[in-house]
Amino acid sequence: MDKKMRLLITAPLPATLFCILLTTSRAADCTAGNEGDAITVDLELVTIPLEKPCIFLQGKGRHLTTIVFDSHQQTDTSATFTSNPDNIVVQAITFETDEPPIVQALAARVYGDKCVFLQCGFLGVQDTVWDVQGRHLYDSCYIEGAVDFIFGGGQSFFQDCNMNVTVGLPPYNLPDGFVTAQGRESPDDRSGFFFERGAVFGVGKFLLGRAYRRYSTVVFHKTKLAAGVAPEGWDAWTYKGHEDFITYAEVDCEGRGSDTSKRVPWERHLTPEQMRYFSRKNFIDQEGWLGKTPVAKML
Repeated sequence: MDKKMRLLITAPLPATLFCILLTTSRAADCTAGNEGDAITVDLELVTIPLEKPCIFLQGKGRHLTTIVFDSHQQTDTSATFTSNPDNIVVQAITFETDEPPIVQALAARVYGDKCVFLQCGFLGVQDTVWDVQGRHLYDSCYIEGAVDFIFGGGQSFFQDCNMNVTVGLPPYNLPDGFVTAQGRESPDDRSGFFFERGAVFGVGKFLLGRAYRRYSTVVFHKTKLAAGVAPEGWDAWTYKGHEDFITYAEVDCEGRGSDTSKRVPWERHLTPEQMRYFSRKNFIDQEGWLGKTPVAKML
């Protein structure tokens, strides 16, 4: 595959949803709501500009459609896939970084509000998915990495997702891995990561999360946790001494890593009322926007 090519959406958007269909790692067919709209499609760096909302990017399966990029410059410039606008839907595509360990190289960076990733893959080592801000649904996705590989200040619901921690695999062989690094900044900030079902597994010892910002919020519910989860479970990172502001919780999880008897003493025990706040409807879909997406019947 040729290196450092680009997929840049340049077509003026019609009022209807704009759709790009990728059948392999090269673009095979591109269609817009209005016939004759000009589209430029190259690979491998994918960027959706801020002025191009309402786009449906569709592949043929995460094992069949893969977009790879080899940049590791800075966290804010190294992403294989960058989505800036609101109302973006991505289905059945894998985004991958192609870099030697250990560097910060993003598979995806998501800025916009009301975005859906369905049956997608995200492969990296450190900072695989930068969930920057906005309400997002990740449904039936596969996310792989070793350190902080789901991080940022997004308000995101991860439904039936599988997280593979590679911290113990060569050539990494790091002492500790971290699944999340969530960046909620204040009591008024509604961001957080909520994991509904799915699984966390991998090789080596890893923690479920560490605090990227003072009010970091991460909850796992009915998630299968493998034996690699460290007994303490969580890390306050640079916010040691301020753990009362952090919300980390595990509710009705299962698996060999789900024993919470040796977790950090400041792990939260959420009430049923608090858990209702984190339901998909209440947490990200109070406006009912998920039902208006082109994949609504699959969510």
